[in-house]
This record gives sequence, structure tokens and C-alpha cells, in this order.
Amino acid sequence: MFSGFFWQDPVEETADSPYLRARRKLENLLNKSLRIRMTDGRTLVGCFLCTDRDCNVILGSAQEYLKPTDSFSAGEPRVLGLAMVPGHHIISIEVELESLNSLQYF
Repeated sequence: MFSGFFWQDPVEETADSPYLRARRKLENLLNKSLRIRMTDGRTLVGCFLCTDRDCNVILGSAQEYLKPTDSFSAGEPRVLGLAMVPGHHIISIEVELESLNSLQYF
């Protein structure tokens, strides 16, 4: 049964703390399309749903693009759906251009 208890982060949350600024930036990215490049050469594109303290990222409606090689070009993306990307495998994260145009406070 849910007790109604809401866990509070022990980090001090002042009006202009670096913690709150970073949190606001992340909140502004919610439901935006992200492109994540990984250490093994794959690229995932999907809707940003959440992250955690270990920098793991959850993407919804994710598609996987393989690293193109000299022998063949990258074909159709593979549909993954919901995907968890381990933070230690992430090289870069980019906001897709159409999502960037709708950002107000980034």
C-alpha cells in the first residue's frame, strides 16, 4: 500500500542553486527527442523519459542506428521501443533540431 511518503533529496534546494538549475534544464528536456552516441558505435534516437544519478538514460520509442562500415551503408534503423542506455556507455547526447526549436529555457 502506498503511504503517501515523498522522498526528499538531501541536497539543499535554494532558489538559484546549481542543483536546481541543472534539474530545470533536465526537466525542460523531458519528452524531447535525443540522439545518444554510444562507445560501441551505435546511435540511439528516442524520447527522453528520465535519468538517474549514474547518468543512465531511459528513452521511449527508441530506434537504433548501427555504425556504418566501408563494406555497407547503415540501413533501416532497428526499432527498440523503451530502452535504457547505461551512462558509462554514453559518448554524447544531442537534442534533435525539431525538439530544440520548442525549448524555451535551455
